[in-house]
Amino acid sequence: MALRTIPTPSSLKLPRRPAPSLSFSSLKCFSSPLKTQPSAKLSPKFQLEDVIESQQFNLDLLNGIFDVAEQMERIEKAGSSMLKGYLMATLFYEPSTRTRLSFESAMKRLGGEVLTTENAREFSSAAKGETLEDTIRTVEGYSDIIVLRHFESGAARRAAGTAQIPVINAGDGPGQHPTQALLDVYTIKRELGKLDGIKLALVGDLANGRTVRSLAYLIAMYQNIKIYFVSPDVVKMKDDIKEYLTKNGVEWEESSDLLEVASKCDVVYQTRIQKERFNERIDLYESARGKYIVDKNVLNVMQKHAVVMHPLPRLDEITVEVDSDPRAAYFRQAKNGLYIRMALLKLLLLGW
Repeated sequence: MALRTIPTPSSLKLPRRPAPSLSFSSLKCFSSPLKTQPSAKLSPKFQLEDVIESQQFNLDLLNGIFDVAEQMERIEKAGSSMLKGYLMATLFYEPSTRTRLSFESAMKRLGGEVLTTENAREFSSAAKGETLEDTIRTVEGYSDIIVLRHFESGAARRAAGTAQIPVINAGDGPGQHPTQALLDVYTIKRELGKLDGIKLALVGDLANGRTVRSLAYLIAMYQNIKIYFVSPDVVKMKDDIKEYLTKNGVEWEESSDLLEVASKCDVVYQTRIQKERFNERIDLYESARGKYIVDKNVLNVMQKHAVVMHPLPRLDEITVEVDSDPRAAYFRQAKNGLYIRMALLKLLLLGW
């Protein structure tokens, strides 16, 4: 498969040295000096110190992570003690169900322990005015890895720049959600059997949706991709993503006709209109909500092999009648989040 070079922001990396030999011969990444880790016998080092944004990855690294995720599927029920003695701190300043619980489940299934705060914005010292940097410096003294969800774009990068232990971005405002993008691409691969040559519809809140931004960055690494953007005018995809796709040779098109687009696509990726991002402009939210709904009419025009995905939670943008259709992949997609997060915890703490 021909590889397309995707630039990685230099600000994410320290000066690099060649990576150690890895267990799969095709990997050609490089590693930065790792942050201080708990003493343990390590496998060859993972190429990343932190997981902050989708642009950190390349095809070889993605393939390696997906291979480890498949291993995690096989050990899920039996459990493992590979992370025994490690502690993961989950700092969530915004609500979460799937992301927080899947990270905590992933850590426990690998033998580790969890320190958690579900609503750090209200029930932590942040409510007293403590800075994110001070919170990170404190929490890293109690744990070996931090999983952070924050309401501000760029917060994960700030945390990673402060911490001496790995930081995983579990969503930073309207910025990015890289672990969701990883599980999305993994799901597409599992459902369709391929990643090159697919047509993908991104539907709904594309301006505020961090999941679609991260997914666009990742899927751009594959060959012969076409992306359709289907959204109300007030939440169209931002220009930075469009420019990135164009720069990297990815064809994209905006459309207002969901039925026409759905008939052409391999993946219909629906998203929720995010009321919490509209602040006082409830009128704009109401004008956007409900404009594009995946229902039986959409299923009727979709190809037999195509799938419907959603990062969840959903409101009414996918009707419940769709759930029984075998092309409804969103709950399988959520399950895959466990395997991807198990893989990332293993790789960041132990290496390959």
